Amino acid sequence: MGQFLSALPEIVLAVFSLVLLIGGAFGGERSTRTIGWLALFALIVVAVLVLRQPDATVVSFNGLFKSDGFSRIFKILVLIGSGLSILLSMDWLEREKIARPEYPVLVLLATLGMLAMVSANDLLSLYVGLELQSLSLYVLAAFQRDTVRSSEAGLKYFVLGALSSGLLLWGASLVYGFSGTTQFDRLAAVFAAGPANVGVVIGLVFVAAGLAFKVSAVPFHMWTPDVYEGAPTPVTALFAMAPKVAAMALFVRVLVGPFGHLMFDWRQIVLFASVASMLLGSFAAIAQRNVKRLMAYSSIANVGYALLGLAAGGQAGVQGVIIYMAIYVFMTAGTFGVILAMRRNGTAAEHVDDLAGLGRSRPGLAIAMLIFMFALAGIPPLAGFWGKYYVFIAAIHAGDLAQAADANLLYAAAVIGVLTSAVAAFYYLRIV
Repeated sequence: MGQFLSALPEIVLAVFSLVLLIGGAFGGERSTRTIGWLALFALIVVAVLVLRQPDATVVSFNGLFKSDGFSRIFKILVLIGSGLSILLSMDWLEREKIARPEYPVLVLLATLGMLAMVSANDLLSLYVGLELQSLSLYVLAAFQRDTVRSSEAGLKYFVLGALSSGLLLWGASLVYGFSGTTQFDRLAAVFAAGPANVGVVIGLVFVAAGLAFKVSAVPFHMWTPDVYEGAPTPVTALFAMAPKVAAMALFVRVLVGPFGHLMFDWRQIVLFASVASMLLGSFAAIAQRNVKRLMAYSSIANVGYALLGLAAGGQAGVQGVIIYMAIYVFMTAGTFGVILAMRRNGTAAEHVDDLAGLGRSRPGLAIAMLIFMFALAGIPPLAGFWGKYYVFIAAIHAGDLAQAADANLLYAAAVIGVLTSAVAAFYYLRIV
């Protein structure tokens, strides 16, 4: 019975999703708003169940599922991100005349996959959760099916997502072939016993590549700008919040957990992805005039900062990632809330030029956008500054404890992070 209680939030969310799916099928388009509010209620119920779970670590379902303090924090962040995306979508979908009850149900199913990802304790359960999330998001990206941009976004996301899933599965098969297990706890014991086989390290590289695609880290970022621009704006808001948090939690769970003893093998890979994401995200965003595309490059840069905390490793690094992702969810939700509220001549505002004069016509929205832009830029004393501060401090402390080669890389990455924050401030302030 205990193992079912540890997965009670996921079970309840699955039941809610199926019930609302049937309700939407019978109610038709007229039931969209009702289904939306019921989906929000379902997320609140699940959040309460997550918060009421015991503090102890519980491993259940033959080692496939793990419930602990780390998973609860990230589950709450995922549920907040999904709930905010449903809330932001209701009026927008009705104005665009694409309000259908499938939308909130797909968000719930994607959220179910994210919760499973966060609690994954095996490479197989990791993959099942990842695919449940991805399949729902593929459909959501193409939800505005009458527009070419949305259909193209869904197709691009699907094709490249299938490629990343293949990389992850290939890596998982190599890890299993050379270690004899896919369970995280057993993998950790195998790697603690002695040096890792070359085949395991190669498998780890492929697993990391598959996860890097999900967080849109360079060089697996190529889908992000096109999908963010083409997908309906509420879907873009969802992409920027909940899946990022779940994938980052999975990244931490995999690398710090079973592969924690191989830190010297994977740290340089993560540092490269971190630095490359910070540089490309910051410099590529300068040329963007579409706000959604700009936010795509912004999200790539933000993932780079979070990966810097992961590369630091240890308790301080993990705490840095948690703090950064928690702040990032609210900064992104606020920014997309303003974007969704903006309309010019009855059409949605997506270009930077569309925001001109907002301070005169709607000063409240303008002040909100100013605060969120300053926060994303990391200007003190706003929350965005503290998110970056904890990540940079974790990297510097890890450098103090690391070997000379790794220490120099960590110091350099922290300096690059500070410099790219200054570059990013340019395009955030340009919007203001």
